[in-house]
Amino acid sequence: MTTTLQQARTTLHQVRTALPGRADTPAWIRYLAILAVVLTVITALVMAADARSARHGIDVIGHHTAPTVTATEDLYFALADMDANLSNVLLAGNDSTLAAVRTTAQTTYEQRRVQADADLQQAMTIATNDDASRQIRELLDKFGQYQALAADTFQLSDLDPRPAGQPSARTLEAYRSATGMVPDLLSRAQQLADTNSGVLSQAYRDSRDTTVAARMRIVVLGLVLLAVLIGLQVMLRVVLRRRVNPALAVTTVLAAGLLLGGFVANTSAAQQLTVAKQDAFDSLLALRQARAVSYDANADESRYLLDPEHAAGYEKSYLDKSQRLAGVQAHGVGDYSASLDQAMAAHKSDIGQAISADSFLGQELRNITFAGEGQVAQQTLTAYQVYQRDDHSLRGLAGSDLRAAITLDTGASNDHFDAYDKALVQTIDINQHAFDAAITKGESDLSGWTNWLPYGAAVLFAVLILVGVRPRLAEYR
Repeated sequence: MTTTLQQARTTLHQVRTALPGRADTPAWIRYLAILAVVLTVITALVMAADARSARHGIDVIGHHTAPTVTATEDLYFALADMDANLSNVLLAGNDSTLAAVRTTAQTTYEQRRVQADADLQQAMTIATNDDASRQIRELLDKFGQYQALAADTFQLSDLDPRPAGQPSARTLEAYRSATGMVPDLLSRAQQLADTNSGVLSQAYRDSRDTTVAARMRIVVLGLVLLAVLIGLQVMLRVVLRRRVNPALAVTTVLAAGLLLGGFVANTSAAQQLTVAKQDAFDSLLALRQARAVSYDANADESRYLLDPEHAAGYEKSYLDKSQRLAGVQAHGVGDYSASLDQAMAAHKSDIGQAISADSFLGQELRNITFAGEGQVAQQTLTAYQVYQRDDHSLRGLAGSDLRAAITLDTGASNDHFDAYDKALVQTIDINQHAFDAAITKGESDLSGWTNWLPYGAAVLFAVLILVGVRPRLAEYR
């Protein structure tokens, strides 16, 4: 302790020795002027560096990690719909009245296959870390295996034409091999999405912390700089009896404006980052997951009709996915639609309370932020409600009239699912537009603050300080 006190006294003595004497007015003016210039340069460098760091964080979130998450969520959706359409091809069989269903299913399968391949390639291109790259490579391998099994199923379906919903034994066996890979594929796709989502969340936290620290630095450096400028002005006023030094007064006002502008720009960028992540992207994540799981649930309906031997498993899978989409108090799949109707009827004034906060649609309904979002989200839930009623009817028909159940599944039920999907996409589009706008606004808020504005101000302030003190110093020559 004694040694520390001695070191502190020594340091204080050195500082006092370095400072001019009380009567050495010119030295004090030079000292304060140099200190003001140095502080101006330091403030400019720190403000520019902080602005670059904040803008980089916004760029990472808006143009790298968010597109990666989008690509992996889109991959989940494409994979789920591929298998749904594979199922629909077999459901249609060689029934002439369902020929259009079969053709549409084959065409859509191919579209989703190309889409899934493009998503994987995009995800590989912008992979954020080695773990994500490894997951993508494994997915590519599994995806190739699934495509081979699906191709065998299509070929056998053509070789063994059968009535609607009654594939041959070898076709059904090939189909089971293909669709049996889907849970693993979707699980891997979700793990990849979760990995990328975690990277985005960490990037957001880092950027948020950076902007908070940057504002603190602006406040501290700004107060010190203004104190020095005001102190210099006061010294000239008291010692030299000059009322106001115009150059220093202008410098002080401009410095205050620069500091306030930097603080406001940083605050606005931080706010836009919050809008992008918490208001828009969190909803986007829930909604895109909802869309992907919806298509997988829709595929479970077709699997349920196509493979009676495994119908119970597909029925449970459908209920689990329905609860993930919109959680309600239901004891089984037969009770789910009625429970959903009751919950929504009981909460007409606040439909969000009808749905579990842990479910995807529940998360969205509790994060309504943007104009028109609430109305479209409610339309989505209402369309989902209609689709669930179809599912209840479909299961009632399956045991007595398979042909009628298939007609409902590939006809009216699919139409209602499409209506639900369109409403869901509208909700996604609102949040995507808000996300893009927030990212653009955040980058715009920091435009100029990363280089020329603080640097130009530092040069101007240095010149003004020199202009302000030089005539006063000349009086002592």
